[in-house]
Amino acid sequence: MLVFSWSLVALLLMSSSWAEVATLEEDTSRELSVGELLERANRDRTPDFDEPTLIGGDIAIKSEADRNADPCTARGCLWGKWTDGKVYIPYYIANHYSSREKAIITRGLESFSSVSCIRFRPYQNGDHEWLSIESRNGCYSYVGRQGGGQTVSLSRQGCLYHSTVQHELLHALGFNHEQTRSDRDSYIRVYWENIIDGMEYNFYKIDTLNQGTPYDYNSVMQYEKYAFSKNNRPTMVPIPNSNVSFGQATEMSRNDIDRLNRLYKCCKCAVVLSWTKLTQTDIKEDTQRPRITVKPH
Repeated sequence: MLVFSWSLVALLLMSSSWAEVATLEEDTSRELSVGELLERANRDRTPDFDEPTLIGGDIAIKSEADRNADPCTARGCLWGKWTDGKVYIPYYIANHYSSREKAIITRGLESFSSVSCIRFRPYQNGDHEWLSIESRNGCYSYVGRQGGGQTVSLSRQGCLYHSTVQHELLHALGFNHEQTRSDRDSYIRVYWENIIDGMEYNFYKIDTLNQGTPYDYNSVMQYEKYAFSKNNRPTMVPIPNSNVSFGQATEMSRNDIDRLNRLYKCCKCAVVLSWTKLTQTDIKEDTQRPRITVKPH
């Protein structure tokens, strides 16, 4: 009986240790920047036959012609604005997510309502354009409105964090990565020799939608300094001060919010609203408004 008791104690202690490790791993993941989370989730990605090619680590493209150009400046890609000044974007969350996972996604969707005129609402019959949020292989999104149902992949393995949800939704709204800005050479130095062979295109500059806002080291769209490194040396370093912290965002910055409001011409007052003021009543009211559309920009 004594031997059995000690075995039981040992088993309980071991189980407790495993629980502590699991908790520690989860806490560590929360501290990782969005760039680190995305690179980790997509590092060994094996896409299915019907999944798109990715550039920049997590940007889906329909054809090779999109590889060296920003489709959001090459064509109209903004979501339509309604007569009440809001931008309503339907979404559908696949039912293979758990309730906890759906809560993470929903929190990310709702975070836009308190700081902009963007209103993500559940898909309704008759919607012609919507975001189909699914757990595919990795984390990715197309840039801007594509027409019809467009996939936003948030894999259950590594993509379900507030920062990654916001990041992929900003892609869907029309934004690219900060380090690909056309003016980036004044703010960061790219070390091409440290980039994984064949991945250099992820650092090509494009005509991004900066909206007159300054370069933002703290943008949720800025990757960290070792992104796509082949030798554990930095691929990007801020200039002129190389000690400036960058690429460590875990949520949208004020500049991210500002350029979102400028792009969609939202009321300036939306920027100063608290993140905590969004209520279930607000969401219900937004999803039940008369569906009077205007032509997309």
